[in-house]
Amino acid sequence: MDNGAVCYRRFLDGDDNGFVEIIRDYKDGLILYLCGITGNVHLAEDLTEDTFVKIITRKPKFAGKSAFKTWLYAIARNVAFDYLRKNKGVQQVSTEELHSLQSDEETLERAYIKEEERIQLHKAMDKLLPDYKQALWLTYFEEFSAKDVAVVMHRSVHSVETLLYRARRSLKAELEREGFVYEGL
Repeated sequence: MDNGAVCYRRFLDGDDNGFVEIIRDYKDGLILYLCGITGNVHLAEDLTEDTFVKIITRKPKFAGKSAFKTWLYAIARNVAFDYLRKNKGVQQVSTEELHSLQSDEETLERAYIKEEERIQLHKAMDKLLPDYKQALWLTYFEEFSAKDVAVVMHRSVHSVETLLYRARRSLKAELEREGFVYEGL
């Protein structure tokens, strides 16, 4: 059992500190993931909060068929899609504001180049189909396996592998259209 599952079990058994640990460990990643879906960091923060409230109030069963993180992200994805379905037409903000500063060890020039690469990558990802964007985000930024991505996105593993292949091709083509070749593809 992973640490998130242990903390959730403690929470279900009456130890509120178990849920505090879950929030501490998963909040930031959920916000970034949901920002990728919504395109709005403030909305992503609200939806992350809604996800945690849903878990606290409803106490859904964690069966252990996947990693706890996978289960949590699937709930968050459903919360986000429910919100977006109910609130079509809400203005979205670009994810460019999510880029952080590079470490002090790197030279200023290299840090600038890396930041520009990230901005270019995120701009290109924003132009992809939502499923492509989600699959890439979960795989490369959240380090989910294809099996975990399949659980979160309610697809088969083969479907996710095909989706990732097409998403990488689409992302590469988008980057090349902009005159940029990203080393990671």
